[in-house]
Amino acid sequence: MAGLIVLAALFVAGLIGYDNPVDFGTRGYWLIAQRRMNSVVAMLIVALCQAVATVAFQTVTNNRILTPSIMGFESLYVAIHTATVYFLGAAGLNNARTMEMFVAQLVLMVGLSLILYSWLLADSSSNMHAMLLVGIVIGGGLGSLSTFMQRMLTPSEFDVLTARMFGSVNNADPQYYPVAIPLVLVAVALMYANSRRLNILALGRDVAVNLGVSHRAHAILTLVLVSVLMSVSTALVGPMTFLGFLVATLAYLFTDTYDHRYIFPMAFLLGFVILSGAYFIMNHIFYAQGVVSIIIELVGGLTFLVVILRKGRL
Repeated sequence: MAGLIVLAALFVAGLIGYDNPVDFGTRGYWLIAQRRMNSVVAMLIVALCQAVATVAFQTVTNNRILTPSIMGFESLYVAIHTATVYFLGAAGLNNARTMEMFVAQLVLMVGLSLILYSWLLADSSSNMHAMLLVGIVIGGGLGSLSTFMQRMLTPSEFDVLTARMFGSVNNADPQYYPVAIPLVLVAVALMYANSRRLNILALGRDVAVNLGVSHRAHAILTLVLVSVLMSVSTALVGPMTFLGFLVATLAYLFTDTYDHRYIFPMAFLLGFVILSGAYFIMNHIFYAQGVVSIIIELVGGLTFLVVILRKGRL
């Protein structure tokens, strides 16, 4: 963890100060540094959201190959932006980069999750697997609807939409931070405060109930916090399907413990180092900024396949 902190500090310094064309200490230098710092803040938010949400989601579902994206957050994000271009055109998508649109996306994503969770909570015969299957069906339906609308777009509109569909910290607008940062900090603080109960939930429903923990109530609370974190991350920068899975898997490996008080910080540091390191290397060494998210998804997807195909316990 100490090594990750050092790497994170080095990458932050590199992202802010490396290859700055203006002399150090001048007003122009600090303006460029401030603009770059906005991207660093976006990386911090995304790493924190993806890491904490994925670890907690895998604990509640008792499955280390599932990620919160299975609930349809990213499909809803794609559907919202596709519908915006379909009905309002490419100009409408650019004009929709407002605080109101950001809050509307958050409300829709969290609302979709709460509908599933309330159904799970109200019906005693329902179970976690049924909820996950419903989430998959909703995500598939939204994906099909988005594909249909995309086929009806003009080539220029489709090109603009495709650029927005790639997860990138450049999609983050600093005007969203006053809403995004407090939501994330409150959700993460509540999740970390509940770490000991998450340790018990990881033992399974029967063991948790025998130990005096209300499995259903704490599972619902955790899933609501997960939905808030994933909604903020997706609405802020776009889809990053395998980032959370990658950092969660590495966090389990490096911490070698089941205590969430250590897994959460390790996963967050890993997520931030991966994001900041990838952007620094691709921006300043290979000058290929647009492929950062593609490489992260590729590495995360390969890690997912390795975990699926390897023998032994997950």
